[in-house]
Amino acid sequence: MPFSCPILCIDDEPSNLALIHQALKDTYKLVFARNGEEGLEAALKHGPSLILSDVEMPGMSGFEFAVRLKEIPELEHIPIIFVTSLDREYDEQKGFDVGGVDYISKPISTVILRARVKTHLSLIRASKLEASQRAAIFMLADAGHYNDSDTGVHIWRMAAYSRLIATHLGWSENSAELLELAAPMHDTGKIGIPDAILKKPGKLDVNEWEIMKRHSQIGYDILSRSEDPVFKLAAQIALYHHEKWDGSGYPKGLKGHDIPEAARIVADVFDALTMKRPYKDPWPLDKVCSTLQEMALNHLDKEIVALFLSLIPEVLEIKEKWDLEELRLSGGGDKEVC
Repeated sequence: MPFSCPILCIDDEPSNLALIHQALKDTYKLVFARNGEEGLEAALKHGPSLILSDVEMPGMSGFEFAVRLKEIPELEHIPIIFVTSLDREYDEQKGFDVGGVDYISKPISTVILRARVKTHLSLIRASKLEASQRAAIFMLADAGHYNDSDTGVHIWRMAAYSRLIATHLGWSENSAELLELAAPMHDTGKIGIPDAILKKPGKLDVNEWEIMKRHSQIGYDILSRSEDPVFKLAAQIALYHHEKWDGSGYPKGLKGHDIPEAARIVADVFDALTMKRPYKDPWPLDKVCSTLQEMALNHLDKEIVALFLSLIPEVLEIKEKWDLEELRLSGGGDKEVC
């Protein structure tokens, strides 16, 4: 059975409920109601995964039922398919306007009914899977920065910068969105670095620095276990985000275009320099821009840096949005934003 939550079927005609039961009983768990009021009670009691509702019923119509259902926070997400003899375009439009996701005309075709139910439950499953994936992304991203003293907003701000750059480099909308999701996980490997090194207030010695550099490989080892595209991209970024244009980076010492473009995009230099830290104030914009230009001579991809600097107005809009969010999270809503 695809879902533990049942499908709720609402119709005042027993023959219609019997037809629905016969069509779906071998595949899905079903509950039934004979009018809108009973439908609301059944929805509250059973928390169905999907609702099939007639429209013309005594008392509360199917459209009125949908409006009432959407007013209940714990039920508003449940998709409704209207199954009705009303076949005018006006009626169909009204069904969508009140929150329906599909509209099946009577007399009911069992083939069409089964296909539509299967399709919408597949969409629900995909939506739940995407929500779970995003939750995993957020947890891994936060885990990599668990020992940071800031609110963690900077990883999402940096991710938004990365999406902006990728879009202007010609990446497709889907690929740019994938990069935005993958970028925050670039430091996942810090999970495997001892706190004594991560939190050391002074400069790391040679041995400590060698341990710190392992976080790139650790992050790759964790993220590459998944075949999902977002985690595969995140693994690549985790491994190569400390490589430098002139080959002086780590862990592979790659040069120039041998460094994957995603890793060249996901450089958090701008964000690091414009952030306020316990040991420094945020740098002024002109100093940050000149520093990026200097770094384009050896550490950063000069074409990406030039593109980034040409997008400064859009970058600052993103920064302002996330600065306000950071202020809210830190409980400083009445303080001036840096």
